[in-house]
Amino acid sequence: MNDIGAQGEAQGSAPPVDALETPLVPSPVACAVPNVSEGQDPDRIAALVAACRAPGVRVLDVHSDPDHHRSALTLAGDPIALEEALVALAGECVDLIDLRRHRGAHPRIGALDVAPVVALAPEDMALASEVALAVAGRLGAELNLPVFLYGDALSTDPERTRPHHFRGGGLDWLAEEVAAGRIVPDRGPPRLHPSAGAVLVAARPPLVAWNVWLPDASLTEAKVIAARVRESGGGLPGVRALGLYLPEAGAAQVSMNLEDYRLTPPRAAVEAVRAEAARLGVTAGESELVGLIPAAALAGESPEALGLPRFGPECVLEAQMPALGRAA
Repeated sequence: MNDIGAQGEAQGSAPPVDALETPLVPSPVACAVPNVSEGQDPDRIAALVAACRAPGVRVLDVHSDPDHHRSALTLAGDPIALEEALVALAGECVDLIDLRRHRGAHPRIGALDVAPVVALAPEDMALASEVALAVAGRLGAELNLPVFLYGDALSTDPERTRPHHFRGGGLDWLAEEVAAGRIVPDRGPPRLHPSAGAVLVAARPPLVAWNVWLPDASLTEAKVIAARVRESGGGLPGVRALGLYLPEAGAAQVSMNLEDYRLTPPRAAVEAVRAEAARLGVTAGESELVGLIPAAALAGESPEALGLPRFGPECVLEAQMPALGRAA
């Protein structure tokens, strides 16, 4: 689940990520987690990943899911090189993805749906904001894409600070709101791109994208559980959640973004989903991590306790830092 919905992908294969070799990029390091609206065609996914590869940037992780029809990429490197990589990725998305033919479980408003630049530490927020604003300006000016800024650091509308404020009504709804002038892009033209939609850009701290499978639950039950655990429903602080049914996987899922793992770590989110599932008489199955996770978010919990059957050191964000010229 890459921002709810930004990062919300599950069980998918992906092209190999860049090997962690001798450091190629000096400090400071900038990081981004763009989510693209393609999770089914391996050749297109490979082309989108290739667009991000350039001197000074590494692709640390790719997570694709055919049911969500979405891929989340984790990029890091020199700030200027990262800016170039995100603009190149956006251009490739415009060329390859047509939202008029797109069908997927995950909400989206753009071919490049979200492009958050991540502040790896609090002192990195100024740099992350600078890179995000530069990317937003170039997407509007060079690619004619409308851009909406979101998140606490950059949002210009206090009533629309999260992705769901733009995606909640669907792409057609957003197009009507923009055409009527009720929602105005922060960068780019005052209309959606006919095939590529719009892009959401932010500068934000690391979040944890986490899914919990519900093997015997219906879509209705998954939606009820999601509504009870998310913050807006009176649940856990900083939790955004969607209840989805994924036909190819043959199971329902609660797809979550944990926006502040210090307030709500994965263990608390998993326990909440398990408790709400038990209340409905359904089983909460395995968990799934989307992308990388800060070590502090694990809070000493074992992957087994969190329901993660496939987890290794390479899934921890800090494990990638030495290869980026940054201390772990």
